Amino acid sequence: MTVHHLDCGTMCPLGGRALTGGGGRLLGLLSAHCLLVEGADGLVLVDTGFGTDDVARPRERLGRRFLATVRPRLDPARTALHRIRALGHDPRDVRAVVLTHLDVDHAGGLGDFPHAEVHVLADELRAARAGATFNERDRYRPAQWAHGPRWVEHRPDAATEDWYGFRAIPVLPGAGTDVLLVPLAGHTRGHSGVAVRTGDRWLLHAGDAYFNHADIAPGSPRRPAGLTAFQRLLAVDNPARLHNLDRLRDLQRTRSEDVRIICAHDPAYLPVQ
Repeated sequence: MTVHHLDCGTMCPLGGRALTGGGGRLLGLLSAHCLLVEGADGLVLVDTGFGTDDVARPRERLGRRFLATVRPRLDPARTALHRIRALGHDPRDVRAVVLTHLDVDHAGGLGDFPHAEVHVLADELRAARAGATFNERDRYRPAQWAHGPRWVEHRPDAATEDWYGFRAIPVLPGAGTDVLLVPLAGHTRGHSGVAVRTGDRWLLHAGDAYFNHADIAPGSPRRPAGLTAFQRLLAVDNPARLHNLDRLRDLQRTRSEDVRIICAHDPAYLPVQ
């Protein structure tokens, strides 16, 4: 199995490295880190970043507040669709999209893969559809799934597999590809990590369970204060987020030889281009 690391949504918010931990003095640097998994039965995409329609109609699809705050670099060549083509693959071979959650910068490319099954925790899809709070109405953009995706909903109480002390849900059983949803609620109601077996190790895409590698590094190094505050502001359940963050720190400390952990928005996890 081959796993490709793709940045499908570079973002440059004002505040510089003091805010995000990367970038320059004025503009920060965040990624939208997605994974393309070449499995036995086709391609699996973990998160989508921004899509081609987001690039073409950013105000409608992303909203003025998001554009002004996060300042994404909207380039069609950075979308998952074009990056997959650049790797020599046909985007129609993406048979499944597995989402950490449905925030605007994680699900924008769903419309570029209308034939794929879209795997997500049921709590997340329900929250996105309901828009019960101002925060949720702002973070979810129904236009990004107006095409009617082939949803496959997974219930957290179906997470019966013990994965290094976490409960996990096999997403594609019997398909020759080990992909698990690992519920990590807090950032959103149905936020999840996605674990992919890579040979004799696992790769855990922890989504937005944390934002910077310093958040889980041993020794409690200095973490970007702006990102710490931003994570607290966005969390629908901050105690749950902090609980899961502690669990990820423990996993990093005790099982780093078995599991590599990454998050969505730290460019340090991306291969050097």
